Amino acid sequence: MTLPSEMNPTHGTILVVDDEPDILIALEDLFEDDYRVLTASSPIKALDIIRKEPDIAIIISDQRMPEMQGDEFLAKARNVTDAEAILLTGYADLKAVIGAVNKGRIMAYAPKPWDPAALTNMVAAAYQRRMLARELDTERSLLHGLMDSSGDLISFKDLDGRFVRLNASKARTLGSAAKSCLGHRERDYVSPERATTIEDAERRAIAAREPDEVVEERIAPDGATQWFLINRIPILDEVGKVTNLATIERDITERKLMEMRLRQADKMQALGTLAGGVAHDFNNLLMAVLGSLDLASRRAPDDPRLTRLLQNATYAAERGASLTQRLLSFSRQRDMRLQAVDVNQVITGMNDLLTRTLGGVIRIERQLTDELWTAMVDPDQLELAILNLCINARDAMTESGILTLSTRNETVEDGRIAELNGGDYVVISVADTGTGIPPEVLARVLEPFFTTKEIGKGTGLGLPMVYGLAQQSGGTVTIRSTVGTGTTVDLYLSRAACEREDSPRNEQILTMDTPKVRILLVDDDAEVRTVTAAYLTDMGHRVVEAADGSSALAILKTDDQLDLLVADFAMPGMTGTDLADKARAIRPEIGILLVTGYADPKRMPEGYPMLHKPFSRTDLAAKVTEAARRPAA
Repeated sequence: MTLPSEMNPTHGTILVVDDEPDILIALEDLFEDDYRVLTASSPIKALDIIRKEPDIAIIISDQRMPEMQGDEFLAKARNVTDAEAILLTGYADLKAVIGAVNKGRIMAYAPKPWDPAALTNMVAAAYQRRMLARELDTERSLLHGLMDSSGDLISFKDLDGRFVRLNASKARTLGSAAKSCLGHRERDYVSPERATTIEDAERRAIAAREPDEVVEERIAPDGATQWFLINRIPILDEVGKVTNLATIERDITERKLMEMRLRQADKMQALGTLAGGVAHDFNNLLMAVLGSLDLASRRAPDDPRLTRLLQNATYAAERGASLTQRLLSFSRQRDMRLQAVDVNQVITGMNDLLTRTLGGVIRIERQLTDELWTAMVDPDQLELAILNLCINARDAMTESGILTLSTRNETVEDGRIAELNGGDYVVISVADTGTGIPPEVLARVLEPFFTTKEIGKGTGLGLPMVYGLAQQSGGTVTIRSTVGTGTTVDLYLSRAACEREDSPRNEQILTMDTPKVRILLVDDDAEVRTVTAAYLTDMGHRVVEAADGSSALAILKTDDQLDLLVADFAMPGMTGTDLADKARAIRPEIGILLVTGYADPKRMPEGYPMLHKPFSRTDLAAKVTEAARRPAA
C-alpha cells in the first residue's frame, strides 16, 4: 500500500518480532517497499538483533510469545534502544497494554487481525516521530557540546530571570553545579547590588527586543581586574514575542590588557616626541647659560665670593643638562654607544657610588651570576639606570630595608613578555622590601614626569629613562610589586653577539699645535651663536657668523678663505644637513661639523661629525680638530 506523500519514509529500519512465521511474512510484505524490514521469531533473537543494529527506528512486537511476553520484551529492549515501539495483540488484554505503555514505552498498539491502512499510517507516524526525536537529540547534543566546550559563560533564562539552561563555566562562577541552578535566579548567587545591575540590563534587552552588548569590569577573587564582553540576546518566537533571554559572557582580559599596552606605547611615543622637542629648546638655553658662565668665570676678577656664585650657577645648569639627557634617553633621541658590556663588572665598579648615594640606612645585597653573558648596552647609561633603580628602591624602604641587586642569564620565548622578541637576554634585577606599588600607580610608573614623591624630590624621569635605555638596547622593563611586601624591577638587555673586548678606547688627545682655521659659524639662536663664537675665538680661530642657511651660502660663495663650516642641525628653512650638502657642492674641500640639541638617531646624516649641546669648551675643541682634519667626502 502506498503511503501519502507527506508521510513517505526514507527506508528506515523496522524490526518485526512474532513467534508465528505467517505473521512475520505478512508484515514483511506490508512494509518492505518503504522500509528495511528485519524479522525475529523470538524475543531473545530480537534482543540480539537490536544490539547489533543500532539504527532500528521502529519495533513491532506481538504480545503473546512463548519465551517472553511482548510488554516484558519491549521493557528489556528499552534498555538497549530508543526506537519507537508498537504492540500487536490478539486479545483484549488491557493489563498487558498498560504494562507495555509503562515499561516498554510503546507509542501505540494494534489488534490482530490488523487493518493494513491503519497499521501503515501508525508505523509512518512512529517513523516521523522517531526522525523528529533524532533531530532533537542531535540539536540538543550539539547545543550541550557547544555550551560545555566553550570557555564563554553561557546561560538561558525565562522572562522571570530563572535559569532554564546554563553551561558549567557559568555555573562555576556562581559557585554551584549547572543542574542545581535550573529554576533559580542569578540573585540567589550574587550580591543584591550586582543582581540589580544584571536585572536592569536584562530588562533593557528584553524591552528593546535586540541584542545588547556591553563591556563589564570585574574584580576576581584574587583581587585582579578582569574584563568581560557581555551579549544579552532576546529569543523571539514566530510572531516576534520574546520568550527567553540568552546571555554570553566572554573573558576579554588579555585583549583589554593588550589594548591598554598599545595605548600606553602610543602615549609613550607621543610623550617621547614632546620630551625630545623640549630637550632641544632646553639644550639651547643651557648652552647659552653654561657657555656664558664659563666665559664669565675666565674674565671675572679674582674674587672668591664671585667665583663661588659662578660655580653654583654652573652646577645648577649642569644639573639641568643631566635632566635633559634623561629626557633624551626616555624619548630615544640620544645617540647610544652600544657595545658589549660585562654587567657584573659595571655593578661591582659602582660599589662606592652606591654606598655614598644610598647611605648606610639600608642593607645592599648582591647576587651576581657567574659566567654572565655580555650585554649590548651603553655602559654610561647603564650605570645611570642602575643608580636610578637603586634610589627608587631606597626611597620605598625604611631604615631596616634590604636592597637586592642581582643578575642572571635568561632565554625568552616569543610572546612570553610583552614588547620582547624571543632570544637570549641579560637580566638585572633590583628588588626591595619596601611598601610596594598599588596597581593604579604601577600602571603609570613608566610615564615621564609621573611621580608620587613630594614636590622637589622627584622628576618622574627615573623609570622612564631606564625604560628608554632598555628599549634602545633591544630589551624592556618588567615590574612586579605587592603592596606591603616590596617591588622587583627586571631590566632586560639583549645578549651581545660577540664577547666584550677589554682594549682601551682610543681617545683624541688635543695638542697645542692644532692649526688655527677660518670658521663659518651658523646658528639661528643668537645666544648660542655668541657663546660658540667666543669659544672659537678664544681658541685662536677666526670666526664668521651667519643666522641661517641662506646667509651662510651667500658667504660661502664670496669668501674663499673658509676652512670649516660649523652649523646647527635644526634650523628653520634649511637644516644643517641641507646646508652641509650644498656647502660641499660649492666648496668640496671644506670641513663640516654639525651641532645639535635634539636629533633622531635614525635621521642623522652619515659622514659628518656631530657635537651635542650643551657642550664644553673642551668638547668643541676636540670636534673642531676632528672636523678640520677629516678629509672631505
